This record gives sequence, C-alpha cells and structure tokens, in this order.
Amino acid sequence: MKHTRTLLAATLALTLAACGQPGQVSTPVASAPSPTTASEGAYLVGFREGGLGAQSLSAQDLAAQAQLQAQAITAAGGQLTGQWAEISAAAARLSPEALARLQQNPLVEYVEPDLVRRALGGRSGGTDANAARTSLGTQALTAQATPLYTASGEYTWGDNALRVANLRGGNYTGAGVAVCIGDTGIDGNHPEFSRKLRGFKNFITTEANRGDPYQLNDVSHHGTHVAGTVFAQYGAGTGAAGGQSGMDPNGVGGVASGVNLYMARVLGDDGSGASSGIINGVNWCAAQLRSQGGTESKVVISLSLGGGRASKTEQRAYTSVYSKGALIIAATGNDGAAVSYPAAYDNVVGVGAIDDAGARADFSNFGTQVDLAGPGVHVLSSVPLGQGTRASASGGGVTFADVQSADLSGKGTASGTIVAAGGTNNEFCGTTARNAALSGQIALIARGTCSFEEKTANAVASGAKAVMIYNNTAGSLGMSLTNTYSVPVVGLTQADGQGLLGKLPTTGTVSVTGADYEYFDGTSMATPHVSAAAAVVWAAKPTLTNAQLLSLLTNTAKDLGAAGKDNDFGYGLVDPLRAITGQ
Repeated sequence: MKHTRTLLAATLALTLAACGQPGQVSTPVASAPSPTTASEGAYLVGFREGGLGAQSLSAQDLAAQAQLQAQAITAAGGQLTGQWAEISAAAARLSPEALARLQQNPLVEYVEPDLVRRALGGRSGGTDANAARTSLGTQALTAQATPLYTASGEYTWGDNALRVANLRGGNYTGAGVAVCIGDTGIDGNHPEFSRKLRGFKNFITTEANRGDPYQLNDVSHHGTHVAGTVFAQYGAGTGAAGGQSGMDPNGVGGVASGVNLYMARVLGDDGSGASSGIINGVNWCAAQLRSQGGTESKVVISLSLGGGRASKTEQRAYTSVYSKGALIIAATGNDGAAVSYPAAYDNVVGVGAIDDAGARADFSNFGTQVDLAGPGVHVLSSVPLGQGTRASASGGGVTFADVQSADLSGKGTASGTIVAAGGTNNEFCGTTARNAALSGQIALIARGTCSFEEKTANAVASGAKAVMIYNNTAGSLGMSLTNTYSVPVVGLTQADGQGLLGKLPTTGTVSVTGADYEYFDGTSMATPHVSAAAAVVWAAKPTLTNAQLLSLLTNTAKDLGAAGKDNDFGYGLVDPLRAITGQ
C-alpha cells in the first residue's frame, strides 16, 4: 500500500484570519476548469490546517473554524454547496471573479476543480473502457491462453479463482463485516440480493425520485453488477430463462454472501459523478462504523470508479476515512496506462484485473500503486431485472453455444435465409456498402478492418432483419455499438461463423431477449472481488486493524508475473482462503 501521508500545512491562526490581517504565505492559483470538472464553476476549496490537522480540534473549535471557512467563500462572492469540517475543505460554486478573490484569502491553501469520476468497467467486448456499460479494445477480446479457472454451478470463474466454495465450506462468508459500495446504485428487487440490502443513499444532488433501491435506480447497470460479485445469494437466482447461455438456473453467487451490504449512489445514469458527491458517499460509508455512531464494527469501502487527475481534497478525504478504521479499495482503471485516482492515492488499495488464464487484462492500468489483482474479464453478475441481454443463434441445422449480443442491439427473434454480406473477406466495409440480397434476410458478416458499427449500419441500410458477425480469431465476440438498432445483432465465434459461411445458402434464427445477468469487463469487476475477499478475511480475523488486514492480504496473495510486488499485479491475486487458513 502507498505510504500514509500526514496532512501538515503552514497555517495562520484563526483569530488572525478573522481580524482580516493579511497572511504572508503565497497561495497557488487553481487551474481553469477542464472537461473533467463536474460542471462549470464547481470547485473544491482546501483551507490551511494546523500542525495536527483539523481532526484534532474540539467540536466547538471545529465548528468555529468551519463557520469562518464558509464565510470566506460567501465573502468572495461564492456559493457554499458542501463542507467537510474534519478535513478543512468545502465545495463551492465560484464565478471567475469569486475564484480570484478567494485565492487571495490567507485562510485558503488551494482551489481546485470538482472533478468527474467514472465507472471503470462494463459490458464484455465493448469499445470504451471508461464508459459505464462498455469496455475493452476496438472490436473485441483478444484470444486468450487456456483458462486456469472456469465456472461451475453458481460459482463464476472469479469465485473459483478465489476458492469461494472452500471459503463457504469453512463458513467464511464475511458475516459481521460491512461492504459499502460507491457506484451507480442497485436494483434491490433482484432475487440475488434477497431484499437484504442493509443501507442505501443517493448522493447525486441533481436527481429526484432516486432514493429508493426498490424503485428505478440503477439505469447504468454497473452498480448492480458490482454488488452481485460481492453479495449475490446462493440458490436465489432468477432461473435459466433469465440468464446467459450455459448459466446455472440459480444465477451466480457472491464472494462474500454473508456481509452487510450498503450502496452509496455516487455515479449517475451515465456512470459519472462529481468528486464532491463521491466524498459525501465515502463519508457516509465510514459513518456506518460504531466508532462514528453507526452499527458496524468493520467497513470495507469498494469504489469501482476513477479518473486520471489527482485531487488534494480527495486525498484529504480518503486519509481521514482510513484514519477512522475503514479499508478503501478502488479500481486502477482501464486505459492500459497509469493508475487512476482514487486508486493511486495514499491510504487506498489499488486493484488491477486479470483474465481467467491468470494474465493481466490488456486494459488494466499498471504502476507502483497497484496493490492487488482480482478477476476482471468476462465476469458474469447481476444486472437490473430484464435489462441485460441473452442471445442465441442457429444456422444450417446447428445451434451455436457461444453467442454474444451486441450492446444497443434490438431485442426480438428473426428467422429466415442467411446471406453473406459481401465485400473483401466478407467484411462488408465502406460506409456506402450495400447489398440488395440482404433485404428481409439475415446478414452474415466477418469481423475485420472496419468497425462493428459500420458493418451493422450497412446491413441495416440494406434491409437486413438480423445481423450475425463472426470473429476472425479464437474466442467470444462481444460488441458495443454507437447507435441503437431495431434488429437483433449478435457475435459468433470464428469457427461457427466460417462453418456457417460454408453451408450457404441455408436458413437460421437470431434471437436477443432480456436477461437478468450480464458479462462485464474492467478493473471495476476486479475491485468487488478484492473488496469481498477483504471482508471475508476481516470477519474471520476481527481483531485486525485496517492496516494489519491489508498487510495480511498482500503477504498471502498469489504471486503473479515478476517475483514479488510488480507494477502489473501488485502483490498478486488476492487469496482470502490462504489469508485465513494459511493454505
């Protein structure tokens, strides 16, 4: 873990500031808002702290200091929108003039934009690693090595990588420990949660009617998926008809099905949220601790979100929450680049993603701030009821076993003659490519040099009533489209697609229907695996502090890559059973 940083800064006495006497310490100028700011004019303000920090002040002194800080913002012409007295910081809306005036106040250490953070994972095989429901590459997952871990019954491959069946056999389920997730919300009605959600709060202040986890809540689907990896109940699925091909009728099981689950909605429908709202959510999670007036003895905070720019206010907030005894775990990001924030902060555990062959996922960010790794590729979990997609396809008398629906595909079933779309290698590229023979038929197209969007748009413009796109390498073919289509669009394996091409002319069927589960990729998916594992170990060893727990997790992780800690996997794949039993 990154070294703990004590928040020390030069300060002026409050009485001096209150008297309006000028300070002698220069104040750094805040940069102008960037596209990563939550909204124009939204800022975070950090005030100078004493040598022992704001948390050492009495309640009376803390209140007096907070009042002075609020007055500083209003006196500059700003609008106070939030305040965190314990870390001497606040959120405000500032005009350029108010910003300039506030920067001259000797009480102010810095002013910075209220940044946007985003969900860091989504639907398998997509195109944008930072969008809430998409991930990975420009066309799909690359071919992978032979899997080390496979699914069995309700146990996903990620469960089996963490030996969850063995943990449950030893009654290690995380009972007595809380996992508080900061994300896009949750569909509390999903049977996998069995109406056992312990707490929920919405921190998206611009929203109305999103405060009930049993009403419309998680439009993005990301939070429900993350929560399922932690908490999905065994024997409580929605049935095979609502799931993915080959999935157990009882759905999936979570790594820590016995924990007390909390959800802080800190990301909106598009999978993004402001730093200020996320800080509020994290503080609410920490407030569940008994030491803070709550009912929980231990709290793990799980954040499958991030962004590429550091925030001094966030660092103060996470240091404060860590000092209260919570363990904060965050996704490192999906850019294949430097570790994102908050995972890169001191006092936050950074989690990278591996695939089922134990290799670092090609999208997983890397660097010295990676602490642990978790399963993050093609992870099956819950999504809001009926909002996932289940796909099937057949042709030439064969029903294909590995069929993936495209994101934004139309739902429905189409049967008829299958027609090769045409073009070089049957790739059907070129924005004006058309084939009249596709009208009213099913288009069969090869993956290749142009985008899935281009192929699909060409087929639909040619009148196709369904689209099959087959891979040009081994492995599943998942797709994310830019536009929504009214016809079903699916991906096939290379073998099935080429075999079907050799049988033409023939007939077949394509079907995309609603489902209650979905495969997602991302460090967002790895993070709940590690968060849940941490909770299971903490429940088995309740005398550990958060620092001692992390030390145990890193010392017992399954080493991957270069010997010892490395920039790809950190200390390795989290191994909760070994942390508990030594085996």
